[in-house]
Amino acid sequence: MSFNDLSLHDLLLKALEAESYTEATPVQAAAIPPGLEGRDLLATAQTGTGKTAAFLLPALQRLTGEKIPRPAGAPRILILAPTRELARQVLMTARKLGKFLRLNTVELVGGMPYRDQLRFLAKPVDIVVATPGRLKDHMERGRLHLNGVEVLILDEADRMLDMGFLEDVEAIAAACGDKRQTMLFTATLDRRMAKLAERLLKDPVRIAVEKTETAPLIEQRLHHADDLNHKRRLLQHFASLPEVEKAIVFTATKRDADTLARELTDAGHAAGALHGDMSQAMRNRTLDQLRQGRIRLLVATDVAARGIDVRDISHVINFDLPRQAEDYVHRIGRTGRAGAEGVAVSLASRADRDALARIESYLKTRMTVHLIPGLEPQRPLSAAPSGAVKPFGAKKPFGQKPFGGARRADGAGHHTAHKPGHATSHGPAKSGKPGFKKSPSRKAV
Repeated sequence: MSFNDLSLHDLLLKALEAESYTEATPVQAAAIPPGLEGRDLLATAQTGTGKTAAFLLPALQRLTGEKIPRPAGAPRILILAPTRELARQVLMTARKLGKFLRLNTVELVGGMPYRDQLRFLAKPVDIVVATPGRLKDHMERGRLHLNGVEVLILDEADRMLDMGFLEDVEAIAAACGDKRQTMLFTATLDRRMAKLAERLLKDPVRIAVEKTETAPLIEQRLHHADDLNHKRRLLQHFASLPEVEKAIVFTATKRDADTLARELTDAGHAAGALHGDMSQAMRNRTLDQLRQGRIRLLVATDVAARGIDVRDISHVINFDLPRQAEDYVHRIGRTGRAGAEGVAVSLASRADRDALARIESYLKTRMTVHLIPGLEPQRPLSAAPSGAVKPFGAKKPFGQKPFGGARRADGAGHHTAHKPGHATSHGPAKSGKPGFKKSPSRKAV
């Protein structure tokens, strides 16, 4: 569907054209019409489906009319995001899509000086993009007034709940008043998300994105490791491979992110760390260095990496497996963007068996085990699988050559790939799980 068919204001269409956006994605085509009507939305959509424009365009349409005088620090549109990086991404998209509307858009996130934020709130504001904790601080200081909010948007609401922001989110929503329009976007819809939606939304339109034609094709590889030192040697091997053009390495803790980034740098690799203890200015500078190619390896924690949008990430390396299976999908979605192919490498020791089982159960398939000559595990987790899973929807196998000269434990096959297709609205709730296909030759874990 063309954006010209969605009854958007001419100035929004002009901005879309300037950004070379012509065709709406499935979630945009499903969400924008009811959003323009002022309906509440409950949308399940993964990263990379175009969900940001899906909620921004209806919100921006409200701001195309005649300017109404407003008091300082009283936004008309409020957008909550779980992390600083995602908030910054939403802010930049809002400024691009609203570039011809002359809006005052403010970012309120942790890691930024209060003095600058108070200066921004000392004048009328159209849009506030914020993380829940910092927004709550400004509310309690009496610098922010939410009773005039017309549209409340919760982006990646499931992640906000995972990070312990439930009470903050509910307090913020209560301060916005009852006449607002609310749009809630989440990657997963479990019982707690359903309860939150029931409390915050009124007769919502339900939208579930099942698949999208532009979803990434990602090959997934599993390497068994004996211990932490073995993982470190595997990581150094991958870092030295020329095909690893630009990679994100995921760790469990901030300390590990700093340590591994320092070890990679000492080994001669252009590496940097990204985690929550860094100031916002330092985090922005690190991401800019990654985008510009000044660093090649970014070692990050889950919270810091949420919302990172760097187009040319060739590999994701899970040095530590995530505790939540859903986070695995978000991690590997950092590669294979904009139609490119990507590779996700996971390192697992015996201590990771439970996490690995949860991920494979969630994906409904087993990962193929790979071996690197000279770095074979002495104590593999289990016997290597006998078959291989081909990428869902792939016309030909991806990555015929062994990774870095490695041979595979089973001598065959490729992984499933996330090939998400279309959106449905007004229907029953759909699962937020990705569209992985399991091999007919094996049972689901």
